[in-house]
Amino acid sequence: MFERLLFVAALLLASRAAEARPQEPLQPLKDRYCHAVTAATDPIVAPAPSRFTCGGEPSGYEDGRLWLSAEVHPDDVAGEGATLLVHQTRFERLDIMFGYADGSVIRHRVRAGDFGSYWRVGGQLAFSAPYRGAPLASVKLGIDGLDDYSLLRTRLLPAGAAARDAALAASLIGGALTLLLLSSCYNLLLARASRQSYVVWHSAWVATVLVWALLWSQLALLALPILAGTATARLCTMLATLAIAFAATCAATCPEAGSTPCWLRRLVLALGWGVALMGAPVAFGPAAMIDAIGPVLGVTVLAVLAAVTLMIGLAWRRGCREARSFFLAWAIPMAVLAATQLFDMGTSLFGGGPQIAVLLASALQTVWLSIATTLHLSRFRAERDTARAAQAELRELAERDPLTGLLNRRGFVDRTETALAGAGHSFGLLLIDVDHFKAINDRYGHDAGDRVLRRLADRLGELAGSTVHAARLGGEEFALGVTGLALPDLVDFAEKVRISLGSLALADLIGEEGRLSVSIGVAEAVGRSSFRTVYRLADQALYAAKNAGRDRVACGHLGRMDKPERRMKAA
Repeated sequence: MFERLLFVAALLLASRAAEARPQEPLQPLKDRYCHAVTAATDPIVAPAPSRFTCGGEPSGYEDGRLWLSAEVHPDDVAGEGATLLVHQTRFERLDIMFGYADGSVIRHRVRAGDFGSYWRVGGQLAFSAPYRGAPLASVKLGIDGLDDYSLLRTRLLPAGAAARDAALAASLIGGALTLLLLSSCYNLLLARASRQSYVVWHSAWVATVLVWALLWSQLALLALPILAGTATARLCTMLATLAIAFAATCAATCPEAGSTPCWLRRLVLALGWGVALMGAPVAFGPAAMIDAIGPVLGVTVLAVLAAVTLMIGLAWRRGCREARSFFLAWAIPMAVLAATQLFDMGTSLFGGGPQIAVLLASALQTVWLSIATTLHLSRFRAERDTARAAQAELRELAERDPLTGLLNRRGFVDRTETALAGAGHSFGLLLIDVDHFKAINDRYGHDAGDRVLRRLADRLGELAGSTVHAARLGGEEFALGVTGLALPDLVDFAEKVRISLGSLALADLIGEEGRLSVSIGVAEAVGRSSFRTVYRLADQALYAAKNAGRDRVACGHLGRMDKPERRMKAA
């Protein structure tokens, strides 16, 4: 009995081990293809050839019809309906035939310029082989005008897995396209506002990648179904090489002048635009161009990446802030682009392969660089505003008297000339001189004299406003510029100023009671008078007031001078 239990246990362990033992992975569908080449003909009536060659790659198919045939393993479809996914490439017509074990066949047909309802977001065509009771036995492809067999990518998946892949790919591509669209609009506005060359070239790169993504993902077929197939593939090739040229130019113009050698910048530009020039014959030339120029193009792309990395690294090492932001933003897309040249991504990433990898990396890059550029410009704007504020403060200090805080002669002249230039406004000038100020300095000291000047300036400052500006012209001489008062009112205003200044209390400044008196000369601008003319008249009036005994107002006119005594009586 015990021996029987041991035997049963051994059988159970053996069966579990067999279940746990990994199965041999299925070969990719493309590696199982057998091939044949026939003359190009109408795919609707052309029968598949009876003999296929298995092993090796087909040749001589460019001007004929390439037939591919593969047996379907039960594990390919897991007992349910199947979907054949064909990545878009350059061909004229494509015929798909699904063969079942009971001998039935299901056919699908598309041609360049008309993919019907077969296209899917992500650059793929989806052909359905529904479950029919009998298992799916084989799949055959008949392709007319195929440019390059090495660019053909196919996958056979269970219908459910294909639907999930298509949904995930559509979500990723939709999100990336949304980011690219928003970033494209933002970068165009940013380029217009900043007017920096590298931002302009980055905007061109984003716009180019956006158009490329719309074509490659086949979303453009919603508006232009005639582009399906070869036209889209050719345009995508051209746009991809042009995007590399724009990116290289953006990199060459990003670092500050002097942070990188000129020869290295020129090398980056030459390599980048060399890629764009080679892209034209590869995109629109005959199929032989792909084999002839393709390898050189791949090496040149790697050379561009190496040169850009070297240039940005040198600029970063030399302290260029733009280079640091640029390198961090471009590190991922540059690494992804290099990986697409060095490794075969095939049908990875839901069948999108290298294209979807580049698209996602580009979307992340545009967001990163847009944020970095915005932060850089914000710092630049803040620095500019700080510099302008400092400049305005220096200008203000240059126009201010350090003792009293009133305008100095320079500031007063500038404001007076501005007031004289204003049309339709009368302007008057009051020159004010403190009587016997030297006696205050001699008796109480210069510190006391300075305190008296500051108090007088404070009273004049109280009079200043939108129509009056006050200044200390030097020593004990002050001035008021008055806008909007005719001569009689101007003289009355001057008399009020004289009385106000004469009533200032000085005991706390000089240690005893004292009275301050001032003499004021008044002049009115006539016609388009200059400051020199008005100042000369006011100065003459001031001297007349002093000669008449001080502590009074005198008014100057062109051609004559009012006697201060009469003016005092009029006042």
